[in-house]
Amino acid sequence: MGWSQDLFRVLWRALSKGAKQQVGADQFGNKYYYVPEYKNWRGQTIREKRIVEAANKREVDYEVGDIPAEWEAWIRKTRKTPPTMEEILKNEKNREEIKIKNQDLYGKEKLLSKGSNEELLAPPVQTQIKGHASAPYFGKEEPTVAPTSTGKTFQPGSWMPQGGKNPNQ
Repeated sequence: MGWSQDLFRVLWRALSKGAKQQVGADQFGNKYYYVPEYKNWRGQTIREKRIVEAANKREVDYEVGDIPAEWEAWIRKTRKTPPTMEEILKNEKNREEIKIKNQDLYGKEKLLSKGSNEELLAPPVQTQIKGHASAPYFGKEEPTVAPTSTGKTFQPGSWMPQGGKNPNQ
């Protein structure tokens, strides 16, 4: 019984999907496909899909960075056109240059701070913790039990909230 369900599932997937077009691949071996909008056999409009077929088929082997940022932006539809390999390599080179510049700046800052005992970057400001931000009186004085008023006609307990949800009752 199990093999017949698997066979039916494979046939259903093959017949119900539109034709996918390969739009590119990356340096890791991942393949990227585009399925245009189409109508299924029931007449329903199926939206376009952008699919990645990972080079490593096991889901547990996926790590952050296995898909280049440019391809991920295309998959998430934040960019309209798929990236080219030249664009990916150019952006990768730029990222490496930024890393090198960052390391150089950090090294220079460390050397300067050793000589003058003073850092170029200001240390973080120490804040005083007065309570938790989710407390209803955070940043305010704690509520008191005694009623307070600036009016001369205030009488404690003279006002009572109306019962029920409708204020006209």
